[in-house]
Amino acid sequence: MYKLEKPDATDNMVKVVKRSTDNTFIPFDPANTDYAEFKKAVTEGAELQDADGNVMTEQAAKEFVKGLV
Repeated sequence: MYKLEKPDATDNMVKVVKRSTDNTFIPFDPANTDYAEFKKAVTEGAELQDADGNVMTEQAAKEFVKGLV
């Protein structure tokens, strides 16, 4: 499972994702292998929570990942 994270309360942009298995923060960086793994996992059906902790539908999660670089 993954959860979208905002860097701080004043920033409305989601810039990282947190992997729940080890609480690792993964930046949205195409050169990062964990980032590529995150996108692949969500595309294959892994659960994704929005920044408020709500589970996104599988379709919404796939659309979100599709819009990333």
